[in-house]
Amino acid sequence: MLDQAFEALKTFDFGTPLSDVEAIDDAALAAHEDAEVRKDLEQRLIAALGLGISRDAKDYVCRKLALVGSAAAVPALTSLLSSAENSHLARHALERIPGPEAADALASAATNLSGKLQVGAIGSLGVRGETKAVGTLTSLLKERDAMVVRAAALSLGLIGGNESAEALQTAMKSSSADNNAVIDGLLSCAESLLSQKKTTEAAAIYTSLSGNEQPRLVRLAATRGLLTCAEV
Repeated sequence: MLDQAFEALKTFDFGTPLSDVEAIDDAALAAHEDAEVRKDLEQRLIAALGLGISRDAKDYVCRKLALVGSAAAVPALTSLLSSAENSHLARHALERIPGPEAADALASAATNLSGKLQVGAIGSLGVRGETKAVGTLTSLLKERDAMVVRAAALSLGLIGGNESAEALQTAMKSSSADNNAVIDGLLSCAESLLSQKKTTEAAAIYTSLSGNEQPRLVRLAATRGLLTCAEV
């Protein structure tokens, strides 16, 4: 059945009945309980990406690799990051594959791609909570492209921690930074620090955003944060 499903995948396209590849779905479920099934399925999916399959077939494969993929799948997924058609779901898979290989692929894309594809890769680093990418994201805060700066700031906020907070606070002093994005990132950092019971560090961020020079909504958020710090 699985052989037939992968044969059907070669001609899979929009409108193709999902029942044609149902055996692949079943194998993906079984893979959670059986390492051998997982390894075999992953290798079959990787091989499929190397064939001339349709955009929809590649998207389907990426969704399955998000479930069963390992470092072995990273090169095949990386090859799709520069494709406007398939980059989104390739990133979706790389966000979920543990290990440095996937993180490195996204970090490389975040610095080497351009436009929306670059912004997407930057966002994926934030989704992963990739602390090792803080240096890369910090350097992107100095870019001229406002979309890149905003994406980097928001990803640093998702990653959180003292290092991200320091990078964002430094960026606040730069006239080229998108202050709204930096503020959003700092508030996210403060929330993550607060969840870790690091109230002193969180309070320092909230205090820096509570001054009269900040917009009213920012001051309100900072005040609420300070009150929460006092209650912890």
